[in-house]
Amino acid sequence: MKNENSLSKLFPVLFGFFIMGFVDVVGISTNYVKQDFHLSDTLANLLPMMVFLWFAVFSVPTGLLMNSIGRKKTVVLSMAVTFVAMLVPLISYQFEVVLVAFALLGIGNTILQVSLNPLLANVVRGERLTSSLTWGQFIKAIASFLGPIIAGFAAASLHNWKMLFPIFAVITLVSSLWLLVTPIEESTVRGKTSSFGGCFALLKDITILMFFLGIICVVGIDVGLNITVPKFLMERCGLGLGKAGLGTSLYFIARTSGTFIGAILLVKFSPRKFFLVSMILAIAGMLLMLAMHSLWAILVFVFIVGFAVANVFSIIFSAALQKKPERANEISGLMIMGVAGGAVIPPLMGVVSDALGQAGGLAVLLGAMVYLLFCAFTLKEA
Repeated sequence: MKNENSLSKLFPVLFGFFIMGFVDVVGISTNYVKQDFHLSDTLANLLPMMVFLWFAVFSVPTGLLMNSIGRKKTVVLSMAVTFVAMLVPLISYQFEVVLVAFALLGIGNTILQVSLNPLLANVVRGERLTSSLTWGQFIKAIASFLGPIIAGFAAASLHNWKMLFPIFAVITLVSSLWLLVTPIEESTVRGKTSSFGGCFALLKDITILMFFLGIICVVGIDVGLNITVPKFLMERCGLGLGKAGLGTSLYFIARTSGTFIGAILLVKFSPRKFFLVSMILAIAGMLLMLAMHSLWAILVFVFIVGFAVANVFSIIFSAALQKKPERANEISGLMIMGVAGGAVIPPLMGVVSDALGQAGGLAVLLGAMVYLLFCAFTLKEA
């Protein structure tokens, strides 16, 4: 009976990770918005910037908010913001309005990422927490690779790719209501919340600075590939957007597979060795992908790159926490701010893509991968 009660609390929290994956719809949406409004890559890539910019702004304030209203209410608030974001493009489909919608999506996702993991810790404790967090990331990945498939289905069968948004809005509403009616006990003890000053002071430590820049790079790679793979397939292989969008789904399938296999291998191999092999494989895969003209060859290397980078975020995040465990809260806040890398690298890719084509934009990611390889060499053995 106790186990059933625990599962009744666990499932609605884990389902929140599915909502967390909605942020990755920015990749395929950027391509449709570019096509609908005849935008340059520079303008189109403002969409991911509007999403990921808010990770730099709202991560620490969300920590303060959680201390005031509790974790569950903060998660529900994040879903309310996400729900509104999904409705905005349906009210008025103009480029400026779409920017507002994706800004709201970014704000909602920032609040959700900061608050959902701690809420899960209220439901699952001890050794089971790690495995539950892994399941959460798996559920998030499912939402990530379903996004382009749903958009393609809506465009082909419903003749409007934007029907993706009401589908996501309904799922968000169901998730928030499910969580609202689920009783979850939260600790009444208030932890010490990080401040902006405390977070940024940590950057004086050269290792923490390196990890922070590493988070910016790995998130930039993730978002950059999410956005650019469909455009690269269209340019290099002559595919339509509906079919090219499946390249993004393949990338997320690769990341999902990589996460599970990485969780097994990291038990036997040190994070440094795993990180080194991952980045060497990612760089080789990217170079070969840029050299290919065959659709199937490109898709193979898209999978290899996605598979290789799947565990880099968690390795860097874990190493940063172990650097100064007594400052774990502040380091966590700082690393979450680094997710704003999704707002930094894609606009740069857009400028280069407009000048040199999609291969040039993807080459920007090679620079980020080289930096991560440097981080891997610098990382100390656990």
